[in-house]
Amino acid sequence: MKNQNNKSLEFLKSSFSPVGKYESIEDILKWLKKRKQHVDVKIEKTLFSKLDKWQYEEKLGIIKHETSKFFSIDGIMVSTNWGGVNSWQQPIINQSEIGFLGIIVKEFDGILHFLMQAKIEPGNKNYVQLSPTLQATKSNYTQAHNGKKPRYLEYFRNARPEQVMLDQLQSEQGARFLRKRNRNIIIKIEEEIPVYDDYTWVTLAQIKKLMQKNNIVNMDTRTVISGISFGNLDENVVDFFNFLGHNEKGETTEKALLKSTLVEKGSLHSMDEIISFLTRLKSIYELDICKIALKNLEGWIFNDSEIKHAEDKFFKVIPVDIEISNREVVKWSQPMVEPAQEGVSAFICKEINGLLHFAVQAKLECGNHDIIEFAPTVQCLTGNYRDSRKGSIPFLEYVLSVPKEKKIFDTMQSEEGGRFFKEQNRNLIVLAGEELSIELPPNYIWMTLSQLNEFLKFNNYLNMQARSLISAITFI
Repeated sequence: MKNQNNKSLEFLKSSFSPVGKYESIEDILKWLKKRKQHVDVKIEKTLFSKLDKWQYEEKLGIIKHETSKFFSIDGIMVSTNWGGVNSWQQPIINQSEIGFLGIIVKEFDGILHFLMQAKIEPGNKNYVQLSPTLQATKSNYTQAHNGKKPRYLEYFRNARPEQVMLDQLQSEQGARFLRKRNRNIIIKIEEEIPVYDDYTWVTLAQIKKLMQKNNIVNMDTRTVISGISFGNLDENVVDFFNFLGHNEKGETTEKALLKSTLVEKGSLHSMDEIISFLTRLKSIYELDICKIALKNLEGWIFNDSEIKHAEDKFFKVIPVDIEISNREVVKWSQPMVEPAQEGVSAFICKEINGLLHFAVQAKLECGNHDIIEFAPTVQCLTGNYRDSRKGSIPFLEYVLSVPKEKKIFDTMQSEEGGRFFKEQNRNLIVLAGEELSIELPPNYIWMTLSQLNEFLKFNNYLNMQARSLISAITFI
């Protein structure tokens, strides 16, 4: 317990440190821009028949790599008793192997710094984004592509138990990936290590501040730091800390977020009640997935340039040729998923019993490991929310019309650039007042940040969109 408390305090201290030993926020932005200028990038749409080492496998009805590694594009038929649409067919990314999303941390001048990479992914909106120290699929780190071994891999493979500060299996996007998970891990070192030109040391506060800008911090970084626990403290201790003023501005919203993160007592629902709420839903709702050949998908058109919905909805699967000069492999081809439109993910929070609570949605997605995961209050990614019937999506109109002063967070954030082609979604956290009732729809529940952080310690409870928003919460 003592060791865990020490870890939490180390992370908390770094989250209050906007000035790092090596870089300012402005320096990091200039560095990212410079890294982009130093790397040649060429990404072009092509034809499925011209993809190098990829082909449509007639017998299986999937698009796969010749090694049967990396991932495949499968067709599935979904049957469920959830929601208004109980059956549909779609393409989905099938990537069963578990990859590494790892960050190395080290103390400088008593402050924990994170070794971050300026990494180019082919699908990133602006190519270069702030990424974990190590970001590699199993096929990458076992060198199935015959390329170079990922940098810093050995530090994670050889990490001793006392070095591990976070170690979780977390899910990917449930509407696009079939039961995909990655190992999210943070390890602490004390020795000197080489820092290459496309890596730098930054504090946790700096990462969170950079998230307030569009498309700077990649999805993989966001999911790793979302799992960081800041511990639990007595309410009187947190109130005293906030009374003293933990920053010069003393912003009340940041203080409320800190209290919701660190205080366990006072929540509207107990952890047992929340677990029972989710268990009941999982026992009521069913999810059945059957494989179906891509060329036989009902409502989808499969030609040599794309797999698309007949009404141009949801997303496409497209073939691309890629050249990036500083990767383990500098030239390759692959299928990617291209969205039909931008989406929106939003949390609504409200003070209840003196603690900020978040309206959390229990959501079924076809690729989920265990039927239902906790999601943001509003999550509209696959369909065009602008065309939705008014009132059909709970809280959508509210979050889109909330005044600027009620927005805690509002930026565009990229999805995973290794599989998704230039996909970005609007991420919002809004603060509600008396105008919003405490009553919620049946599949929603109020939770504090402390409770959300507790669920993050375990597998398959909070979905990627919820974790992305939680990672952006800052106390300064």
